[in-house]
Amino acid sequence: MIKTRVIKVGNIEIGGGKKLVLIAGPCVIESEKIVMETAERIKKIADRLGVDFIFKSSYAKDNRSSVEYYYGPGVVRGTEILKKVKEEFGVPVLSDVHYPDEVPIAAEVLDILQIPAFLSMQTRLTLAIAKTGKVINVKKGQFLAPQDVKNIIGKIESTGNHNILLTERGTVFGYHNLVVDMRSFRTMQKTGYPVVFDVTHTVRVYGIPSRDRRGGQPEFIAPLARAGVAAGIDAIFIETHPKPEEALSDAASMLPLDELEPLLKKLLEIDRIVKEY
Repeated sequence: MIKTRVIKVGNIEIGGGKKLVLIAGPCVIESEKIVMETAERIKKIADRLGVDFIFKSSYAKDNRSSVEYYYGPGVVRGTEILKKVKEEFGVPVLSDVHYPDEVPIAAEVLDILQIPAFLSMQTRLTLAIAKTGKVINVKKGQFLAPQDVKNIIGKIESTGNHNILLTERGTVFGYHNLVVDMRSFRTMQKTGYPVVFDVTHTVRVYGIPSRDRRGGQPEFIAPLARAGVAAGIDAIFIETHPKPEEALSDAASMLPLDELEPLLKKLLEIDRIVKEY
C-alpha cells in the first residue's frame, strides 16, 4: 500500500494510510428538505460506525445531456443550503464548481471545491479554484489515463496550493460504459496525493437518461466499492438518496440510502485489513 500525504478537511484527515473516509450525499440539491434529511441519516450512520463523513451534493449540474433536465438551484441558493448542513450537523461540505466566477461564492461555504470530470483540463477554472487555498477534489476525466493527473496537479501546485484530492470515476470503454482499472488507484497515489473512488458514477450508462432504469447498473456498486477499498483507496465517494427512483439526477446509479450502512460496514472491515490499523 502506498501512503500518501495527509490532507486535512477541518478535523478530518484523508490519506497517509489513515482510516477510510466517506464522501456521500445526493447527486444534486433537489430541495432543502431532501438534503437535510439525507445529511442527518448519513451522519447518524457515520457516527454509529465511527467513520469520518463529508457531505456532497451539487448545487448545479451543468453537463446534462438535455436542456430539459434538472439543473439545480444554482450557486447562491445551493451554498445557502450546504451552509445549513455544515451548521446543523457539523460536517464539511463539498460541491462541484463549474465556472471561475462561481469560485468566490462557493469558497465562502465549501470545505472542498470539486473540479468536475468533464472540466478537469480547464486551466482557468483550475487556477481560480486553486488560488482559494482550499482543498480541491479533482475528478479525473474519463478521457484521461491515471498518470495524466500529474498535469492537473502541476497547475494547482503552481499557485502554492497542495491541498489536493484525486478522484477516480472510470475511463471510457467504448461509447457508453466506464471501466475502472484497479491499477489506477496505485498510479494516482504515486503522485503523493490521496485517492478517492467515486463508485456510483462508475456504474452510470451514459447516453441513456439517468432516470431510465437502463441508465445505471447499481448492482455493481457494492462489488466495485469492495474492490476499490481492497486496492487501498483513501476515501469512498457514494452518491445516495432516500428514493433514488424519484431523484432528479442520476436516479439509476445512486445507492438507496437504506443500503448504505451494511455496505459501509463491509468496506470498513476490508479497509482495516488492508491498512492494518
